[in-house]
Amino acid sequence: MINIGDTIILEPKNSIVNERYRCKLVEKKGDQLYIDYPVSMDTGRTVFLLDGSQLKGSFVGKDNTVYMFETEVKGRTKQNIPMIIISFPEEEQLVKIQRRQFVRVDTAVDVAAHPIRGEFEPFVTITSDVSAGGAALILPVKANIQPGTLFNCWVVLPMQSGDYHYLNLRSKAIRTIPGKNGERNKMPIEFVDISGTDRQLLIRFSFECQINLKRKGIN
Repeated sequence: MINIGDTIILEPKNSIVNERYRCKLVEKKGDQLYIDYPVSMDTGRTVFLLDGSQLKGSFVGKDNTVYMFETEVKGRTKQNIPMIIISFPEEEQLVKIQRRQFVRVDTAVDVAAHPIRGEFEPFVTITSDVSAGGAALILPVKANIQPGTLFNCWVVLPMQSGDYHYLNLRSKAIRTIPGKNGERNKMPIEFVDISGTDRQLLIRFSFECQINLKRKGIN
């Protein structure tokens, strides 16, 4: 699954700042990975990680799929080179991230939709699923938005750290899906002109949701 010499990208688990570190896998022993000292992808400087630091890691497998996992700094050692030891989960705890299409997770988060040119009445609702590329909104009974309509969508992301991120995302209505058995209609939307920071927050949120589902045995 992961091989000696593979590049691993690490980022702090609960940091608000978008920090990413690059390192290489030097050795693997059981559920522990031995990596060289990480380098900040922003500054190019070596990063010092404290024992017990909670991180998220990702690497590209042989199948060209990105795999993400939660990890913790377990210690450090020095053989031919100084190395940091981090934990590595069992294979079933790895989360696959599709590269061509962002993974949607079934979760309800609060959203508020506001028209740009008064095409519809503003409304507040929740999602039925979310991804880094879009979401599906549960529409109020009287809501009627034409496919292709651009609007502003405020999305509230509750993170595992307890922090809340409020994203204002320019969105495009895709279509309306009629509800069945008394359920309300849904409207898939696409996030357009999204910033890299907001995209990373959505990816992190989706990853945390998938981890929680795996822990509950749902996914």
